[in-house]
Amino acid sequence: MGTLKNKSPIVVAMSGVRIIQPYEQGLWIVLGNFKKRLNPGFHWVYPLVSQVIKLDLRTQTLDVPRQEVITKDNSPTNVDAVIYIKVIAPDKAYFEVQNYKMATIYLAQTTLRSIIGDMELDEILYNRERINARLRDILDEATDKWGVKVEAVEIREVDPVGPVKAAMEEQTASERERRAAILRADGSKRAAILKAEGSKRSRILQAEGVRQSAILEAEGDRLARILMAQGEAQKLRILSLGAAPLDQKALTVLSLDALKSVGNGKSTKIIFPFEISRLLEGAADYIGYSRKVPERPLPTIEEVEKQVGKADEVLGQIPRPEELKHELETIEQQMEREAKATEQLAMGIKSKTDISSTIPRVKKQ
Repeated sequence: MGTLKNKSPIVVAMSGVRIIQPYEQGLWIVLGNFKKRLNPGFHWVYPLVSQVIKLDLRTQTLDVPRQEVITKDNSPTNVDAVIYIKVIAPDKAYFEVQNYKMATIYLAQTTLRSIIGDMELDEILYNRERINARLRDILDEATDKWGVKVEAVEIREVDPVGPVKAAMEEQTASERERRAAILRADGSKRAAILKAEGSKRSRILQAEGVRQSAILEAEGDRLARILMAQGEAQKLRILSLGAAPLDQKALTVLSLDALKSVGNGKSTKIIFPFEISRLLEGAADYIGYSRKVPERPLPTIEEVEKQVGKADEVLGQIPRPEELKHELETIEQQMEREAKATEQLAMGIKSKTDISSTIPRVKKQ
């Protein structure tokens, strides 16, 4: 009572002033009874008999301590997490639980141990999102009566103990080795297939080239034979027409000339397809040492034409130089067209080979 008497009324009145920050909310308690919530701003409460509890309404981060958990497949694993909470009912957070932060952390520890214990190690490593969602739902439902909302839960680290980690590393190395062996075998298989396909296409192109070459060569031989046959025929026609007016003397001279040509050869045995005595007799008559050869008048052109026919009818139409040149040009153009067709065929086969090489032939396991 002495202390109150020493205080002035102004000091006592000022003791009732309370300032609530924008991120806080106050709980006004008067003589042990909850009066109301105080929103951010300036407030005056009853001095000496009032109590104001301020609670932070911002999102708060709680660290779940690291703990060792036994998984479903009996693999010891160290797990920790982070929880993000927010007070949405300050009166419940203060009156319903002694310390909502510690209560949330302990609840998260036990819940995390229970969830991890029902899962195998591989599931934990590859299904963190599912674990986070399940843990958040369980905690949010449990803390709702405390006026606390669990916004998110994130498992920060899953660290198997030493022997388990070593076994996992060995398993991973073995798996990588297996995949490498599969890839090498698959590459060798694809290389062998591509090599065989290339050899096949090469043989096809080579056979096609040989065929085209044989066709062109046969065509050239055929044209050459035709031209040679035409020339030989013209030669025989000219010889037959020119030999018509020859008399016995001319034939004898030609026969002696043929003997001279045969004698110049290197053969040791000569066979004459006619009677030598007749030839010598004719030669003797020709040079005047034997009986006299009767005179035979040379036939006129009209008589020759009457016997063998006219020159145009016997020889036929002899091609002019312009016609021969035109025929040769036609043959060259035909050969060029066939060569282009062969080249286009080769390019088509090559393009098919390139397209087939880009199609995946082996499905990886």
